[in-house]
Amino acid sequence: MTGANSGVGLETSKQLIKQGAHVIMACRRVDAGTQVAKAFDDFKGSYEVMKVDFGDLQSVRDFTENYKKKYDRIDGLMCNAGALFSGDEAQYTKDGIEMSIGVSYFGHFLLTELLLDLLKKSAPSRVGILSSVGHAGNSKNRYKVHLEDINWKNRKYNGVDAYCEAKVAVNLYAMELGERLKGTGVSTASVHPGWARSNFGGSGMMIKVLRVFLYPFRNSITNSNEESAQTSLHVLLSDDAPNHSGAYFSQHSVLYRDKECKKGGWPMISPNPNVKDKVAAQQLVELSRKMVAL
Repeated sequence: MTGANSGVGLETSKQLIKQGAHVIMACRRVDAGTQVAKAFDDFKGSYEVMKVDFGDLQSVRDFTENYKKKYDRIDGLMCNAGALFSGDEAQYTKDGIEMSIGVSYFGHFLLTELLLDLLKKSAPSRVGILSSVGHAGNSKNRYKVHLEDINWKNRKYNGVDAYCEAKVAVNLYAMELGERLKGTGVSTASVHPGWARSNFGGSGMMIKVLRVFLYPFRNSITNSNEESAQTSLHVLLSDDAPNHSGAYFSQHSVLYRDKECKKGGWPMISPNPNVKDKVAAQQLVELSRKMVAL
């Protein structure tokens, strides 16, 4: 479970440990993860907090190497880490990748590819990667991945647009991986957990203003972390989810601009045709392999 020290990742970990699972809580801030995980000490299951920073591809490699030294199987991989970097100036990872797509997609791409052997060995097993309602855009602006400028070097940067494009990449990868792994017993999914009342979004001025403005309506338009975790848990645990490998699973959300999508669905057909482009998905994976040096 990546991004496991707060928000939806923490709640999903909690529910799995309660049910008796052993959860690897993969966190950038190990101290924070260890502190919050103490609340799980009396649960039926168990946990271990391990360090990984998705803004650093070497950290991802180190994590997978350490994991394989300790464990010889993996039943479910939930890629939950991600962040929205608001503003009009791009930030970059240690590897020179735009931060939103670096953390939300490229780090998880490398992690998943490096763990594929264990996932196949452990089959039936599952992979879930957090997407967002943001990937859908609206009828006048359907987001897509700009393979020719994935790092925003030649376009005017917008943090929200970069985040939404990163989530398109997540959907494309989940679809491509689902196709690639047919017959292996490994199923995949992209997941929108709903608008969780977590610390997501950081501390930028735009996010602070939005939180203050929406505070009186938070219970009617947002989900608790427990509610938001249900879609991830469905992907990891339900008998039906593997029948829809590569699909998009969505919690309900008022943020969908397409009315018919607001109720969500397990799975749900995205209104964005760009996440169903198999050629683009294959091209993305080919580019990703080069960018992460696989």
